[in-house]
Amino acid sequence: MQCRELLEKLEELAPAKYACEWDNSGFLAGRGEKEIRKVMVALDATDEVVEEAVHWKADLLLTHHPLIFKALKKVNDEDFVSRRILKLIQADICYVAMHTNFDTAPGCMADLAAERLGITEGRPLEITGEKDGVFIGIGKVGQLNQAVTVEQLARQVKEQFDLEFVTVYGLDQVKGLISRVAVSPGAGGSMLNLGIASGAKVMVTGDIGHHGGIDAAAQGMAVIDAGHYGLEHIFMPFMKEYLENVLGPEGVVMTARETKPVRAMV
Repeated sequence: MQCRELLEKLEELAPAKYACEWDNSGFLAGRGEKEIRKVMVALDATDEVVEEAVHWKADLLLTHHPLIFKALKKVNDEDFVSRRILKLIQADICYVAMHTNFDTAPGCMADLAAERLGITEGRPLEITGEKDGVFIGIGKVGQLNQAVTVEQLARQVKEQFDLEFVTVYGLDQVKGLISRVAVSPGAGGSMLNLGIASGAKVMVTGDIGHHGGIDAAAQGMAVIDAGHYGLEHIFMPFMKEYLENVLGPEGVVMTARETKPVRAMV
């Protein structure tokens, strides 16, 4: 299967039109006619991931976060971003990113995260469009299958997303059993007010600062910060399975070695 043909299959899953205007998802480097048999999936195109893709002789690297996010004025080995692009091109590896289009597409990031937490009757936290008359967007808010305390939910987040730790704001402010929960994988600072407005008693997200966390708690919504990577690494196993089905028996898909960027030191 050529790269351009695979791109059509990715478009069926998460159309480019679903991406936010500020995003840079899509086919970012390589040859459209390249034959794709070996695909590596990762969250970020770090130096380690690029080296692994080159060593494995991948035909395509697919990441969630785009390596090229703003315009490059030059491509050489003096800049860490363009250096990675050079390595991929020299190895004839195509590079594709599926970012906010994957975040918002039905059945993708928002739905996957909500499913892990047992959120039902969910709707997008931030509506960005619609498909077949159904709203799509960033994050989800809905009801838990079973009411829990904030502490119990925090432990469930750790378990369901295989995390070493989470940070919780609002344990002292949000008491008793809660059932209405919002989840927004990635950086959720800008989503806190939407969570409060939705009536959620807890938001599960990442990259929350001190003031955002305590301000949300003061307004009656606890925040479980599971980290940016912590919630979004679910992209990798999902896309591995999807690509294996698309490529069939002639294709091989692997996920990059998991190197959690944040560790708790005790």
